[in-house]
Amino acid sequence: MLALAALFLSLIAVLAGGAARAAAGLPWILLAVAVAGDLALSWRRRRDLVVETPTEVFVGETVALHLEIDRAPPGLTARFDWPHGLRGGDEALFAPAPAGRATAEVACRAIRRGVWRLDHVWLRWLSRLKLLEFVPRLDAGAEIRVVPNIRLVQSGQITTTVQSSLFGAKENRAIGEGSEFQQLRDFVPGMDIKTIDWKRSARRRSLVAKELRAERNHHVIVALDNGYLMREEIAGLPKIDHAVTAALATAWAAAVGGDLVGYYSYDVKPRTFAAPAPGRTAFARLRHWTAELSYVSRETNHTLALSELNARTPKRSLIVVFTDFVDTTSAELLIENIAILARRHLLIFVTIRDPELEALVETPPEDLNGAATLVAANQSIHERRLVLERLTRMGVTIVDAKPEAVTARLISTYLEIKARELI
Repeated sequence: MLALAALFLSLIAVLAGGAARAAAGLPWILLAVAVAGDLALSWRRRRDLVVETPTEVFVGETVALHLEIDRAPPGLTARFDWPHGLRGGDEALFAPAPAGRATAEVACRAIRRGVWRLDHVWLRWLSRLKLLEFVPRLDAGAEIRVVPNIRLVQSGQITTTVQSSLFGAKENRAIGEGSEFQQLRDFVPGMDIKTIDWKRSARRRSLVAKELRAERNHHVIVALDNGYLMREEIAGLPKIDHAVTAALATAWAAAVGGDLVGYYSYDVKPRTFAAPAPGRTAFARLRHWTAELSYVSRETNHTLALSELNARTPKRSLIVVFTDFVDTTSAELLIENIAILARRHLLIFVTIRDPELEALVETPPEDLNGAATLVAANQSIHERRLVLERLTRMGVTIVDAKPEAVTARLISTYLEIKARELI
């Protein structure tokens, strides 16, 4: 506004001519003096910025970054250059704090696993006379490690659920329905006649019954498809991250349930295989592995990957396959190899629904483009249902759920399989 005023006065002086023309540059001189004075009043030495970040952040969660600076001018704001794996707000306003310092909180959402650096932060404030705007770039030197989400494991909810289902009152009522021998006891009226051990009863000359319990130490293998289809974002995260979260929760439930846990990853070819191992050691190894599982843009070769998995697992196991497909044509090879794998093993096939795609089907179209979108979305859902029905007829257990429900559905399916002694 001052520059426009100076320009206006200069034009008037030039048009007036005579002695007034000589004063045409005076408004600009006054403006330059004002800017120089404003700069002198606002000049301060370099500020020390402190950025505090959490050591680890679970993928998909939002945390607050704490910024602190000394001698902050009024209206000071900060903005980060966010890396690919983090997403945050545009600007954060500093608020005064004791001891002449100012603080600000910046919301940061983790959207990709990995180690992400915040090298620089941009500050912005106006000068005393508001003629200048300062935008320096300071070194932040912060680092955020984004790891798979194990919030459910840390909360103890999975442990409580599994122990209540497998080791609580339910197991006591189900004695005699398992497949693993536990002990012998005297037969009393009311017990199932099928539990009588006739050979031992003949030796003792009194009726003796066998007590059975649910068999443990099963092999549970988590197989993760890491192809390009698993990079599609659903609910703000790639499908592979939703799969990793559900896989870790299931591995913890299996470890609590007394089973041996292994893992397997593949894309264009088999990548990593770890034989089933017992207890929390296997879970710690699995978590470390999933934290370093990279995002790739390669197409999945189901034939090679599932054939390799079948060769590496000679013992009957519970295999949890996390994968995705586009249509019935692209899923043909997947179905053929799943059928071969299902002859020996018990399979859980896990896919993640797209809530946005289902919302398109439920939204009435307003024009021809909307009608075309509705038809395409409906056809995609129909073809997906056809593939899942074919897998169900092969004896494969299907878990097809939205991102927020896939973990709970998968753990419930695992507990049901354990209770029914299907492995």
